[in-house]
Amino acid sequence: MFRALTTGALGMSAQQKAVDNIANNLANVNTTGYKRTTIAFQDLFYENITASKQGSNVQGMNDSGPMLQIGHGSQAVSTIRNFMQGPVEETGNALDIAISGSGFFQVELPDGSIGYTRDGNFSRNATGLLVNNSGLPLADLIEIPMEAVAIEISQSGVVTVQMPGGNTQMDLGQIELAKFVNPGGLRALGDNLFSETETSGVPFFANPGDEGFGVLRQGFLEQSNVDIVTEMVRLIEAQRAYETNSKVVQTAEEMMSVTNGIKR
Repeated sequence: MFRALTTGALGMSAQQKAVDNIANNLANVNTTGYKRTTIAFQDLFYENITASKQGSNVQGMNDSGPMLQIGHGSQAVSTIRNFMQGPVEETGNALDIAISGSGFFQVELPDGSIGYTRDGNFSRNATGLLVNNSGLPLADLIEIPMEAVAIEISQSGVVTVQMPGGNTQMDLGQIELAKFVNPGGLRALGDNLFSETETSGVPFFANPGDEGFGVLRQGFLEQSNVDIVTEMVRLIEAQRAYETNSKVVQTAEEMMSVTNGIKR
């Protein structure tokens, strides 16, 4: 009976983590470039109970008698991030860039390492560097002159500006994208940033539009790939599973009360 209590409690804990994860997805439904996550569960260890040898000739029974395997519940083991392309919406801002296809922008973190993001909501800082919303510069170090009157970012990532006093154009550099064999293995850092891990593998780089890499779309942003209807269905499922596991705990307690009553 105590096994049912702990198993039901573990089931409640697992479903609570599922609800926490769904809540985070829904909270980021309007976060630029956000990728929804799901939780992976696995069953816990099994207790092998050997019954009597009587009837051991029945199929599936071994020499020591029939085996009973009683599980001990489930637990959440990992989060799986879905990098499916989110909808791309036009903003009209010349420094907003969406990646249509595979790849990540690279930004330089304060410690000098590189972070990876799908959030292309960029702006200029006080020195003209192209930075993200947290003030972190693109690793490509694109510096836009303050006197530039127009900025153009091609689908292949070439950044040019038009200077005042004519049709003079200046080439500022190339935006390079990074890609991973297993993007689902990236570690989320917050602020729409990811870092590489052993699971994700090392990044490899190319210009936008190269084989296997997406193209850039200036004046657009990739929105979150969270689908509200799907998340609400998953939320209801998790709620029902939580209630069912709580009923298991309640039933086990009632059965224990009956057993105690028999002793009296």
